[in-house]
Amino acid sequence: MTHRVGVLLSGCGVFDGSEIHEAVLTLLFLDRKGAKVQCMAPDMDQLHVVNHLTQTPSDEKRNVLVESARIARGDIKDVAAIRADDIDALIIPGGFGAAKNLSDFAVNGPEATVHPEVQRLLDELADQSKPIGAICIAPATLTRALGRRSPQVTIGNDIGTADAIQTMGGTHTVCSVDDICVDEKNRLVTTPAYMLGPGIKDVAVGIEKLVEKVLSLC
Repeated sequence: MTHRVGVLLSGCGVFDGSEIHEAVLTLLFLDRKGAKVQCMAPDMDQLHVVNHLTQTPSDEKRNVLVESARIARGDIKDVAAIRADDIDALIIPGGFGAAKNLSDFAVNGPEATVHPEVQRLLDELADQSKPIGAICIAPATLTRALGRRSPQVTIGNDIGTADAIQTMGGTHTVCSVDDICVDEKNRLVTTPAYMLGPGIKDVAVGIEKLVEKVLSLC
């Protein structure tokens, strides 16, 4: 059976969008497993644009969907057009965009608001018990969206973010970069990736395990 897996992107670049290594590794491991991938992103302005050379904000405006299309090679849809019935699972790569664009966790912490279409899709998937994977900082947005379900997630070992996850109704599990945290009840799979790093070969191990587990839960 070919599983249909959504990949929810948040821009293009670690400081203001999706972390590119995490996104590409997710796409690679899904393709190797024969999954049918549907990339998606919200059609909205980024919170801000960061010059990735100097790591300073610029005066530009960029659209999250348009920027995410760079990673997806143009094959991408507005998340508003996706329903849980369209996919068997969802994976959310990290990067600050997951906490700046998919939600405003980077600004408002535990009081964050999740983008309404992202919230809707996550609720639909959870209601249908379809698996959701989240990488790096993305579990913070996932916890904010599904906090009433008491999700169990990991972002590695960052104390501040772990405390925020607890405040939002989640349970944080300390996890190494080469491992995953599995919430069997809610069918959630998370891995720290670049919250711990240090390099692409290191984050790849956990991401591959996450992809394999998400597919096994379909």
